[in-house]
Amino acid sequence: MQKSFNQKIWNLTTKIPKGKVTTYKILAEALGTKAYRAVGHAMAKNPYAPKVPCHRVVNSNGEVGNYSGKGGKKGKIRMLEKEGIKIKNNRIVDFEKYLLNV
Repeated sequence: MQKSFNQKIWNLTTKIPKGKVTTYKILAEALGTKAYRAVGHAMAKNPYAPKVPCHRVVNSNGEVGNYSGKGGKKGKIRMLEKEGIKIKNNRIVDFEKYLLNV
C-alpha cells in the first residue's frame, strides 16, 4: 500500500530530534516537491503528536509559525523552549544552530 503525502511528511518529522527544528520547505524538498503549504496542512492534521513532533517544524525565516495543538502558538513556543531552543519575539534565536536538514 502506498503511503499518503501526509504519512510521508509525518514519517520525516519523526526524525527531528529534541532540541532541533526544520522547516516546512525542507520537509517538502525532502519529498521532491514544492508543496510547502501542503506540509503545513499535514502538520495541522497530525493525529500523532507528540510522537510526530510537528512543533519542531517552523518557518524558513526562523519564525515559530502556527500550531494547531494544545496551547496554539504559545504552546509550541513552550515546548520548543523546554527542549532548549531559545525564542524571542516569536523567532528562534540563532536559528541556524538549531536547524536540521532531514
